[in-house]
Amino acid sequence: MNMNLELAQALLNQAKDRIQQQFGRPACISVCDAYGFQIGFIRMDGAPVRSIALSRQKAYTCARMGVTTEAFLARLRREDVPASYFCDEGLTALPGGAVVADAHGTLIGGVGISGLAPAEDQAIADALASFAAQYLSEHAG
Repeated sequence: MNMNLELAQALLNQAKDRIQQQFGRPACISVCDAYGFQIGFIRMDGAPVRSIALSRQKAYTCARMGVTTEAFLARLRREDVPASYFCDEGLTALPGGAVVADAHGTLIGGVGISGLAPAEDQAIADALASFAAQYLSEHAG
């Protein structure tokens, strides 16, 4: 299965609900396909304006690099290279992005959260990746 509008909408709704229940603060949520093109976006009321672009970049980074933004940051530190080394201005190593994969582990997109603390952004993104796997197994066919 590829990323589609139905899955993107389910991810956006799940993220919004989790953010409201767990943190009670607004954030921005982006969902992109396997190529990094944005499929869906929500800016919760009051979310920081800077988080619009950051959430999109986090989702994009996961789709393009195939790892969480947290793992991408670890790689940059381990290899002592800047993100600009990859010649892609859309990449970011800020925590808050996760890969969306199908039941076979094939990357189908990325999710990005911005507006909370970095660890909170990442926790929501990771939860969404797990939600997506469950959603895909329930809606296979």
